[in-house]
Amino acid sequence: ARRPAPLEGRRYTPARPAPGRPEVRQRWLIGVTAVIVLVFVARLVQVQVIQGPALAADAQASRLATAVTPAHRGDITDADGVVLATSVDRYTVIADPVAIKEFRGHGRVDSRGEAVQDGALGVAQLLGPVLNIPDAELAAELVGDSRYVVLAKDVVPRAQRAIAELGLRAYVRTDLVSKRTYPAGTVGAGLLGFVDGEQTGQAGIEAAYDDLLAGTPGSETYERSRDGLRIPAAEQERTPAVPGDDVRLTLVHDVQWKAQDAVDQAVRDTGAAYGIAVVQDVRTGEVVALADSGAPDPNDRSTAAVAEPSKAVTAVFEPGSTGKVITMAAALETGAWTPESQFTVPYRWTAPSGQTFTDSHEHAVERLTLTGVLAESSNVGTVMVGEKIPLQTRQDYLTKFGFGRPTGLGLPGESAGLMPPDDVEQWDLRTRDTVLFGQGVAVNAIQATSVFSTVANGGIHTPPTLLAGTTDEEGQETPAPRPDGERVISTDTADTLLHMMEAVTDEDGTAVDANVPGYRVAGKTGTAQMWLENGQQTYMASFVGVAPADDPRYTVGVFLRSPQSSIYGGDVAAPVFSDVMGFTLQTMDVPPSDEKYRPLKTTW
Repeated sequence: ARRPAPLEGRRYTPARPAPGRPEVRQRWLIGVTAVIVLVFVARLVQVQVIQGPALAADAQASRLATAVTPAHRGDITDADGVVLATSVDRYTVIADPVAIKEFRGHGRVDSRGEAVQDGALGVAQLLGPVLNIPDAELAAELVGDSRYVVLAKDVVPRAQRAIAELGLRAYVRTDLVSKRTYPAGTVGAGLLGFVDGEQTGQAGIEAAYDDLLAGTPGSETYERSRDGLRIPAAEQERTPAVPGDDVRLTLVHDVQWKAQDAVDQAVRDTGAAYGIAVVQDVRTGEVVALADSGAPDPNDRSTAAVAEPSKAVTAVFEPGSTGKVITMAAALETGAWTPESQFTVPYRWTAPSGQTFTDSHEHAVERLTLTGVLAESSNVGTVMVGEKIPLQTRQDYLTKFGFGRPTGLGLPGESAGLMPPDDVEQWDLRTRDTVLFGQGVAVNAIQATSVFSTVANGGIHTPPTLLAGTTDEEGQETPAPRPDGERVISTDTADTLLHMMEAVTDEDGTAVDANVPGYRVAGKTGTAQMWLENGQQTYMASFVGVAPADDPRYTVGVFLRSPQSSIYGGDVAAPVFSDVMGFTLQTMDVPPSDEKYRPLKTTW
């Protein structure tokens, strides 16, 4: 066998690798590419199909902004359409200092003919004269990193239009707001109430009828860019605001003014703590005037006075001798007595209950008829009348005439008054008789006045009202619903009692000063004790009357707390009644009385 040749002397040639296989590399490349593509496709499906709607919604939501459009608050007018409260458009001017950094004058000139600078100073040059703010002062407010700076409030529409014409919408905006104003000033003040910054009624009529006046706010949703500017071509959604209804009251502006002026003057003349005057339409129960002395101007919010409710519904007091009208109504209606029934009335008298009563003035024994007891306002005589009126009947008539229950006006803070226990057997011995002459119960001025309106309305109690009707945005008027009246006493009893009350204003009565020239007047004086927290007492002097007595149209109640010149209603309240009633009758074109008064016997 041959032996292999030795390696020495031979050239070494390394082994060549096997040739590559391109198809393998292609398969790997295709595989990796496919995996990558699948990952991207999966992600794309996830983003566009699965998460797409949510992401799109989130993106759009981040660009959307919603602005609330305030609803125009309805007007409050008197019965004849005189505006007592209305809302006017005002604007709040708001700047964006971050955006203002990018402002460029671009050769513009301001209102003084000077070149407009870049940035905050340039905006101030244009905006300052409109807002009446010096350029340097305004420019200082326009510098900073805030996106929201309030420059001015309560800007009138004319100034807002001037701002819009400056072409600064990218840097300054004006937001519409509503401002409540009271064109009649103090007329009706204390009764109208006021609204807060959100235009929500907070007192008086504004609160009582807020659901009618408020309306429904609208909204505007729009897209904005990253820098907060509105995208003009983007989709927008608007829901228009629905204005509130106008509310028409039963008040008559001129009569309301007169009532307020009269009680203000009475307070000055008598030194009273305050005064109240109520004018009511006998036939409908509508309140024509409701006045508190010292009424504040609701346009002036520098004090809290506008938040105080009307004392005509919040202040309660014993009706005093005006309450004797209810006793007389019960005496006549039950047949216990007639206008000519005879009584022997001393100054001091002890009732069967053992309680002793006196009259307001010392006098000799008087021989009075039932009419005379009312005309002379005798407490003793009234207790004698009550001997034939059972306790339950006394309570029933107080309730039927509206004592102890809300009047129905719906004004905030109204008091229903105070009544003795429902179980008359729980009445103490003195209360059993004092309720006959207006003590032991408490009422507000509306309740006291409504008693006389009930008598003047033929014995039908019609709940007092302040709402005449409403008018919607389309001008459609809707009268306010009227509750049915409730018969309290018969027509005959009412007519007889009204005739008896005329003796109060006759020459021998307690209220001669209540007479109105040309008209027959029926009414009653009142002087009621009011106990104070410190144990001392004061008085509520009053007179409530009706005219013309032969064809009743209006009831006027006048109430003066703590008068210093005299405590008697015939002295201080009756003259105010005459003034207010006379004005009301003339303003409302009520013809004078055409039937002569036939006096009833007051003595025997």
